[in-house]
Amino acid sequence: MLNFILKRILSLIPVLFVVSVVVFLLVHITPGDPASVMLGPEASPQDVAKLQEELGLNRPILEQYVTWVGAIVNGDLGTSLFMKKPVLTAFFEHLGPTLSLAIMAQLFAIVLAIPLGVLSAKFRGSFLDQTFMGVSLVGISVPSFLLGLFLILLFGVELRWLPVAGYKTLAAGFAVHIRYLILPAIALGSMQAALIARMTRSSMLEVLSANFIKTARAKGVKEFVITMKHALRNAFIPILTIIGQTFGTLVAGAAVIETVFNIPGIGQLIINSVERRDFEVIQGVVLLIAVSYVTINLVIDLLYGIVDPRLRVGKR
Repeated sequence: MLNFILKRILSLIPVLFVVSVVVFLLVHITPGDPASVMLGPEASPQDVAKLQEELGLNRPILEQYVTWVGAIVNGDLGTSLFMKKPVLTAFFEHLGPTLSLAIMAQLFAIVLAIPLGVLSAKFRGSFLDQTFMGVSLVGISVPSFLLGLFLILLFGVELRWLPVAGYKTLAAGFAVHIRYLILPAIALGSMQAALIARMTRSSMLEVLSANFIKTARAKGVKEFVITMKHALRNAFIPILTIIGQTFGTLVAGAAVIETVFNIPGIGQLIINSVERRDFEVIQGVVLLIAVSYVTINLVIDLLYGIVDPRLRVGKR
């Protein structure tokens, strides 16, 4: 198992290298520069050129990239040109709202999707199955921001049950914290719930048709035990994979929902940095998100051995 972990960690290095190159190039080939934004439209070309030299933006791109990577190796992601604080500090200041939103959205997706997927597989072809899969198709098709606006209109404006926007930390109270996250979590987690439900159904159908399930039925094992203990456990590896992938997507793709509900998370930080051409923040935060995503996938791989002991034997 230790060798497996080391191999997976080493395999992350080329992935992160490619990500760093792509992010750096995309940021620097996009029109506009921080110097012009910082000085405003009235600045003279001489002033802009002077500030570019002070910030090191007039150096060759390769030299800037090598300098940036060298700083990262030493644990320095740079300093925000506009906020005048380390990128790592800005990242952790905005990480809490995004993590809270992503975790709640994922919990919503799992609690809703797995039971629906199991029931759909159990009653394949029935009205219940068709209804659940129809709802999941809608969940995949409707954009999260549009669903968010509908939820605001219904539960925030018409019924006035929940706040339409904003964010409260845990310091304001757990109930208040959750109350502000309910609508954005549903909007963000609906597509993930649909994907998990369809994967659960597909995986369960495959397992339910296996010979060992037929043998269990022939021995008189209760149907609930067959479904939950034997079938679901053997079907859980693909489900676990999609759960891990969707959680990484939630963390990386919460920007739209954070904008709709005015949540001061990582997405808002990236959007504001793009508007201000804050190179250091964009590069550093996107790289940290990539690290988070591949780390989540590594954790999911390690969980395979817990879910299915046969894989532990194979990895040895």
